[in-house]
Amino acid sequence: QVQLVESGGGFVQSGGSLRLSCAVSGSIFSIYAMGWYRQAPGKQRELVADITSGGSTNYADSVKGRFTISTFNAENTFFLQMNSLKAEDTAVYYCKARSMNRGYEHDYWGQGAQVTVSS
Repeated sequence: QVQLVESGGGFVQSGGSLRLSCAVSGSIFSIYAMGWYRQAPGKQRELVADITSGGSTNYADSVKGRFTISTFNAENTFFLQMNSLKAEDTAVYYCKARSMNRGYEHDYWGQGAQVTVSS
């Protein structure tokens, strides 16, 4: 089992920055990829950025050059640094960890963090 706890959401003006954190506990050794997703009101959840255990990253076109995903630090926490925020970035942000155990993949999700950007 893996548990994810998010922090760092909030309210910021357009052009500002926020950093989201995702603290992971449990069977961390089984995790091989992490990511951040977001869901705006009335829209489907979408990928923001993800990163593999080898450090390969992937970003949505809408956030390239503004957001940066990082892998685990020494406290088993990974981050999403969000700069130059825009009103359209307003959403609930979720972290996700994908694990492999005995040949089976499983996705674990954080509880979500509200990010609100005023225009």
